Amino acid sequence: MKILFFARHFTYLRNFESALRLLAEQGHQVHVAVERDEAFGGREMMDRLSNEYPGLTAGWSPERTDRWFFLATKLRLTIDYLRFMEPAYDLTPRLRARAKERVPQLLLRFLGLPLIRSTHGRRYLTRVLASLEQAIPLDPSILKFIREHHPDAVLITPLVGVVASPQLDYLYASLHLGVPTALSVWSWDHLSSKALIRTIPDRVLVWNHTQEREAVELHGVPQERVVVTGAQCFDQWFNRKPSRTRTSFYEHVGLRDDRPFLLWVCSSLFRGSPVEAEFVIRWIRNLRSHSESMLRNVNVLVRPHPSRMQEWESTDLSELEGVTLWGGNPVDIESRADYFDSLYYSAAVVGLNTSAFLEGAVVGRPVYTVLLPEFHENQEGTIHFNYLLTVGNGLLHASRTLEAHTAQLAECLRRREPTSVLSQDFVELFVRPQGLSVSSTQVFVEALESLSVLKPVPVAVPVTWSRRVSLTAFAWFANGIGRTVMMSRRERDQSTRVQAVRELKRADREIRLARKQEIRAAKAVRYAKRLKEKQRRSSSRRRHRWLGLYPWGSRH
Repeated sequence: MKILFFARHFTYLRNFESALRLLAEQGHQVHVAVERDEAFGGREMMDRLSNEYPGLTAGWSPERTDRWFFLATKLRLTIDYLRFMEPAYDLTPRLRARAKERVPQLLLRFLGLPLIRSTHGRRYLTRVLASLEQAIPLDPSILKFIREHHPDAVLITPLVGVVASPQLDYLYASLHLGVPTALSVWSWDHLSSKALIRTIPDRVLVWNHTQEREAVELHGVPQERVVVTGAQCFDQWFNRKPSRTRTSFYEHVGLRDDRPFLLWVCSSLFRGSPVEAEFVIRWIRNLRSHSESMLRNVNVLVRPHPSRMQEWESTDLSELEGVTLWGGNPVDIESRADYFDSLYYSAAVVGLNTSAFLEGAVVGRPVYTVLLPEFHENQEGTIHFNYLLTVGNGLLHASRTLEAHTAQLAECLRRREPTSVLSQDFVELFVRPQGLSVSSTQVFVEALESLSVLKPVPVAVPVTWSRRVSLTAFAWFANGIGRTVMMSRRERDQSTRVQAVRELKRADREIRLARKQEIRAAKAVRYAKRLKEKQRRSSSRRRHRWLGLYPWGSRH
């Protein structure tokens, strides 16, 4: 098969490395097309794969910069906000607020009308906006790009990002050309916390039956189009052995090997959330003040989140004994070995809300968290976090106070059990629902291979003249005199920040220019003084010579 794989950027590929390897080993050709670069090591990983497997290639996907894309983005983000207004999101205010700040200000005022806010009005408006969005003309460059690659199947991830991305345009173009399509859900939270799947691909590949239910109930995907594959991204942690001994690992990270360590795994939190680094220090000090000596003296290894490294740059952990900050983004052989070793040798995994909980569960370690009001929006204020509490018997050992939390950790250290029953049960339901011994990567690849037998009928959206006239007028307004009111609050804030930066740079340039002018003026004054003094001395010498005060040509 020839597979065309659209991803937003190279970082997304880290969850598909095992699948890409297996596809290449089985003789398939895969071309990965990404929208933009990143700085987390995904591109280097893809370069290694391409060097290892000639059938794996990578390049840039076509951009969409025409006048229709701005309008399409605004319609899509508005539909996303209407989705988060459904009752299912009443208990997730931060998700709703995040979607709201991306809606154009003009449309946001319209959405505030009582009739529109009703359930029937909201859903009717969603259908109207969706029909307009789907009627937007396809981009010729995207159609040409897909035709040139002539794929047997198109795979897209994440598709549901709440951002201005042409990924939906790639899907529309593929459907228009009659190419079999598949969406691969990238992470455990994407179907519940991201954008709506507006147009249904031929297949939606999900991790587990929980995501299967989300696809059907939250996105309206027909049951027969959903394929449960398991989480192929976690296959790498099954049946893996540590890369070094316990003693050498402790020595490597700078911890004393006569006591266990707790592994704190940092999270990617909502914008505006409390600084996690500050809370971690508070958490460690709480451990150090505990009555049990084992907990007071326990080692702590903190793994920072790759996207939030800056908050640790100004954090000093040197005054905290037995604490180390260590670990990078696991996208290469060495960093993965380091990450696995930190999970394997830990007594327990602790954090707020992160996919590292799932990886800790795969390794068999007990997973702990503390549910505090300050982090509610990042934990129980999301849908996916609650799966950690409810799927099976739940994965997390959770408590609502630091005191109860440290008591749980103390009990864990006293038991010294190497594995957790909760972790094993959760993994079987959430990570490998096809069976603990069944490779999710293999099931994933087989699902992609099954696309080759599909013969989808090319999809063409009928566009009436009235809809085309409405779209043209709307696009003219959005890209012209109405562009300002079509900006979202987020865009306006960004624009304000950009303008402020520009003003600061302009003021700095003016200050530097004024300083240069002052320096030039001072130099000119000094030069004039020197010239005047030189002229005075020259005139004095001439007078002295004519008066015969010293011989001609001599200064004495």
